[in-house]
Amino acid sequence: MSKPRRLALIAGVAIAASALLAGCAGGSNASTSDSDEINYALPANFTPNWILPIGTAAHLNTNNSSIAHSLWEPLVAYDGSTGKIAWNKAGSIATAADFAEDGKSVTVTLGDRTWSDGKPITSRDVEFWFNLITANKAQWASYNEGKAPDNWTSFKTVDDTHFTLTFDKTYNNDWMLANELSLITPLPQHAWDKTSASGSVGNADETTAGAKQVWKYLNTAAKDISGYATNPLWKTISGPYGIDSFSTSGKVVLAANGKYDGNEKPAITTVNLLPFTTADAETNALRSGSVDYGYISASDIDQKSSFTAKGYDVEPWSGWSITYMPYNFNNPTMGPVYKQLYARQAVQMSIDQTALSKVVFNGTAVPGYGPVPQAQTSDFVSETQKDNPYPFSTSKAKALLTSHGWTAKGGTMVCTDPGTGDSQCGEGVDQGTKFQMQVLSQSGSTVTDNMMSAIQSSLAKTGIDFSIKTAPVNSVLSQTPQCTADQDICKWQLSFFGTAGSWYFAAYPTGDSLFQTNGGSNFGNYSDADVDQLITASTTSTDSTAVQDYSAAVAKDLPVIWLPSPDYQISVVKTGLTGGSFDQDSLANFHPAQWKWSK
Repeated sequence: MSKPRRLALIAGVAIAASALLAGCAGGSNASTSDSDEINYALPANFTPNWILPIGTAAHLNTNNSSIAHSLWEPLVAYDGSTGKIAWNKAGSIATAADFAEDGKSVTVTLGDRTWSDGKPITSRDVEFWFNLITANKAQWASYNEGKAPDNWTSFKTVDDTHFTLTFDKTYNNDWMLANELSLITPLPQHAWDKTSASGSVGNADETTAGAKQVWKYLNTAAKDISGYATNPLWKTISGPYGIDSFSTSGKVVLAANGKYDGNEKPAITTVNLLPFTTADAETNALRSGSVDYGYISASDIDQKSSFTAKGYDVEPWSGWSITYMPYNFNNPTMGPVYKQLYARQAVQMSIDQTALSKVVFNGTAVPGYGPVPQAQTSDFVSETQKDNPYPFSTSKAKALLTSHGWTAKGGTMVCTDPGTGDSQCGEGVDQGTKFQMQVLSQSGSTVTDNMMSAIQSSLAKTGIDFSIKTAPVNSVLSQTPQCTADQDICKWQLSFFGTAGSWYFAAYPTGDSLFQTNGGSNFGNYSDADVDQLITASTTSTDSTAVQDYSAAVAKDLPVIWLPSPDYQISVVKTGLTGGSFDQDSLANFHPAQWKWSK
């Protein structure tokens, strides 16, 4: 399952019910759980609402993918818990991926594994996933035109534990492994290949029509959250955990899978995933000692000693991510304004990322100036992106607007010189258009609220009105989808779902999902032919400068409003959990099978 990859990404229609947890504070080093149990606090308003290990656009919550991967292990699992993002073979179904010398195919070897019902995991289970995705790619959140499955020209079963994928051309092997093969999750064909609950299992997936019916059946079943713990579909698993209970309010109890025969055998029998509607409620649970793993906001980092005194370790969790607000380029009112590069430049120049990082985030965020993560050193970031193409200056931003036909009236910029000339407002921008923007922002975080207020004040100095509405992250994502101007749902202007980072990348940070035309998570409908070519080059070339060229171009073209990237969260962990140093995955996944109590 991909996260917006994941919007830390990322969402559904269900809105979390109140989940304030009561608990008794323990001694200075006491745990609320015994050695067989962990109470894990989910980030505020990130309510799990999807179990199927195939992401759709409305269900990209990071927690959904982490839960699903605990039940159904990916073909190729990537993990950044060791400090370096790499293939975690212990948590994967595949044991090897051998690329052809010409880079046009790969032969994958599966481990000797079984499903929880004792049936072997075979190449047919991978083919089942392949057929479902191929027939229903438009509904798959990870789909980008021209990429998987479009660029996989054939799937050939060699034997039960080997299959070969052939590509339409040569690709960068690292990109193919990290960004495409990692999307595959073997599914139990012998249990799921049917078109209704009462139907019999067959080979319906082998035809397009049949695969569409199976897809509809599985996705319909996945909408029944209250049935996750009882529906036989979800009992046939390959991962270290199964579902013991799953509440519509977001509380999930994972139970160790006694039939698991993989290499990440769980040390914890029961994992309680606990939902919260606000960050304050979750922090209060920490203070009461009722959770073993939780979070504090950036504004509370100066209170670290009060948590360590209660027997917690405080660990920043940085992410392989970027944070941004997408414009809706198809908004019928403001879309024509957003399509003007000078207008986007003026907005970006009005955002003081350095001050936001230091003041609002209390030093727990880093400015981001483009499409490649900057919190961690890598060879992917261009010098253009590093150097910040649009330094903060509201005076220069204001001058940029006035030089393009805008006049300040009552403190708000208004288009007074429409037209397509160099000094006019630009194509489609009507006379009298006011530079007024509205964002639908993720609720539940004081830090996010403070950032939005600071941005509002800063934009006002440029003459740009900025109004703020808030909603739970699931609701933000469902209300700000890809759309066309004639659709009623397309009235949204700006979206923010990045309290914990907006997008967590696969190991190879290309922009095919985010910024390629019709990309699966290109929420704002951005499209640029030159950027499309650069993204394609970044996935096919073995030269690192291809990604850097993409980084430079997108940093300058501003498809979104770049914002500081916060630490994914500031984790507060009971001392003794995994030896007192809780491993953090910079890809924003959590891995309950890796957890243990050291005492």
